[in-house]
Amino acid sequence: MNDAMNASNPNPAASTVRLQVNGDPQTCQLQTTLPELLTQLGMNPRLVAVEYNGEILHRQFWQSTHLKTGDRLEIVTIVGGGSR
Repeated sequence: MNDAMNASNPNPAASTVRLQVNGDPQTCQLQTTLPELLTQLGMNPRLVAVEYNGEILHRQFWQSTHLKTGDRLEIVTIVGGGSR
């Protein structure tokens, strides 16, 4: 790696967040919001419910929730259906 890259980001790991999503390790960039992570994971934020560190996180707080190392998310996809 050249010195210019080292000077701009001396510790690349410091800009990465490590968390668990449904029990699996995931990483994202520092300052990633919950809706951004959901989109990166290929999920439609309108069709999921999220437990954040053991508590259901109300949708009104999603945009202001910046993920940090050690966070634990359980994401449940809402599936439509009905009886015949």
